[in-house]
Amino acid sequence: MDTTLTAVLLGIVEGLTEFLPVSSTGHLILATEMFGYDADEWAMFNVVIQLGAILAVVYQYWPTFWGAGMGVLKLESEGLRFARNILLAFIPSVILGLAFKDYIDIMLGSPSIVAWALILGGIAIIGIEKASSPGDEVKVADLPMKTVIGIGLAQCTAMIPGVSRSGATIMGALAMGVNRKTAAEFSFFLAVPTMIGATTLELFQKGDALMAGTTSVGWYEIAIGFVVSFIVALIVIRLFVAFVSRRGFTPFAWYRIVVGTVAIAWLTLR
Repeated sequence: MDTTLTAVLLGIVEGLTEFLPVSSTGHLILATEMFGYDADEWAMFNVVIQLGAILAVVYQYWPTFWGAGMGVLKLESEGLRFARNILLAFIPSVILGLAFKDYIDIMLGSPSIVAWALILGGIAIIGIEKASSPGDEVKVADLPMKTVIGIGLAQCTAMIPGVSRSGATIMGALAMGVNRKTAAEFSFFLAVPTMIGATTLELFQKGDALMAGTTSVGWYEIAIGFVVSFIVALIVIRLFVAFVSRRGFTPFAWYRIVVGTVAIAWLTLR
């Protein structure tokens, strides 16, 4: 397949799935199998274009980020609590991500792990939705430290491809009594340092080949995927919170189960 078309398709997949509880990484891994392109050649591309989706979050919630940043500089209580909560939730993934990176890389090469994780994650979402008792809507800055640390630990399960980073954080938040809107927004905000950290690590480890132009997938393809993922993710973010506030997360759970089942059947029969 032409690299430009592949970049566009993968950008769409990333933008559609990064903030939905369906696993963007899992979908990109399955797309690798379906489209038949070299996964190693596109590995850095898949990580870096996540920054396009992250930029969509910053753009959509710029007043929140700006207010928090100014609050930190002015040592205002709400800004400091917002930054504290994001940092506390981010730290567990840094520690465990660095400790188990080699194992994570091995799992990233297994579409069967993705398929089973999609199914089991879908079942977990249905169970948590039925069992949870979400509280009143609160600001991210007002979440207690115990809750944000728990959400950060829940995010670490997304190191298994197919689990979904957004799904893990949102379901972790719901399980601890956070309402759907706040859970979704906290997942958006937490994605910013998490994805920037993952991209920085990937560039540090593999950036030399990209800079030298020795890979078939270069800055041109990355730029296309970045822009496409930004545009698509911005649309998704604007629709997602309103949707889950009305319908909940169960529709995404059934989607995961169907996709995972189809993937297992396809991987078995191909």
